[in-house]
Amino acid sequence: MPEYDSSLLWTALGLLMVGLVMVYSASIALAETSRFTGGRTSYFLVRHAIFLATGIVAGMFVFQISMHLWQRLAPWLFASGIVLLALVLIPGIGHEVNGARRWLWLGIANLQPSELMKLFAVLYAADYTVRKAALMHSFKRGLLPMFAVMLVVGWLLLREPDFGAFVVITAIAMAILFLGGMNGRWFAALMGLFAIGFAGLILSSPYRMQRIFGFMDPWADSFGKGYQLSHALIAFGRGEWLGVGLGGSVEKLLYLPEAHTDFLLAVIGEELGFAGVTVVIALFAWLVIRAFAIGRLAVKLERPYSALVAQGIAVWLGVQALINMGVNMGVLPTKGLTLPLMSFGGSGLLANCVALAILLRIDWESRQMMKGQPA
Repeated sequence: MPEYDSSLLWTALGLLMVGLVMVYSASIALAETSRFTGGRTSYFLVRHAIFLATGIVAGMFVFQISMHLWQRLAPWLFASGIVLLALVLIPGIGHEVNGARRWLWLGIANLQPSELMKLFAVLYAADYTVRKAALMHSFKRGLLPMFAVMLVVGWLLLREPDFGAFVVITAIAMAILFLGGMNGRWFAALMGLFAIGFAGLILSSPYRMQRIFGFMDPWADSFGKGYQLSHALIAFGRGEWLGVGLGGSVEKLLYLPEAHTDFLLAVIGEELGFAGVTVVIALFAWLVIRAFAIGRLAVKLERPYSALVAQGIAVWLGVQALINMGVNMGVLPTKGLTLPLMSFGGSGLLANCVALAILLRIDWESRQMMKGQPA
């Protein structure tokens, strides 16, 4: 038996390498014209490569850490994530970009705590569910404490604001609680409460309302609230079946905002066409399938914490990729969510690489147990 799931590793590496190439292609025009890049066309490529190398090195280090230690550290990591989210909101400490205060300046790069919080939420929700397994049918003793903690996290994220991260973290927590044995009636009730809450958040914010209306008909105001989506749809339309060729995108020439981050898939669609987008979707689908398979194996080996962490990572990467793709294609309202493993961004890439390393560690420990060896 091999030591690890090689198909998972190669799929992840494939997404990382395609992301590196496409970030370079999508960012050339911005790098060439931006004042802070000094006109260097390779500015974003070099930074993304450094982030990628850092993420891989961090992943190699994280792979050496046992899941027992991760479980002990989970509450402390989650608490540190809450502290970081609070620090972001303090003027003079939090770094503001385009009206959103989501970053901490570390001197050489920005740290986005909400990206790390996704990983911490997976680790903590899995630990909480395992510890409270006998109380999962009680709302007051089992679910209410977790609900209260998630409200605090949600409040901090919405103050930034980072509605997209709030949606993903909520999906992670709810999925892990459900997979961990939450009472079906309580789960349905909580889903209803969250749906009402999300609707209230949208209706109470003119900014979010504009995004909803822009998503429903981007062409009604293609130079205003529908500008980003209309240009993303133009990019997909130009790509047709096989694309216009690598580097041939017109929309990345300062027409499509955030082409190298939130709307990277639109550039992939324009340059590599339907075929390229299909390959990316297939790679993400296989990544999620393998993550759930690793979780199922851990369940069979009676490793509940590891199983829930693996499944939580699958939900995280799957939901975030699905939302990003839906936004790019005009199926979902615009959200500030990047494409995991591919979009430009140091914090997101670091968190994704660490999550994959933990996933491989879970698989490695399970295979060691099946061989009769200590993990």
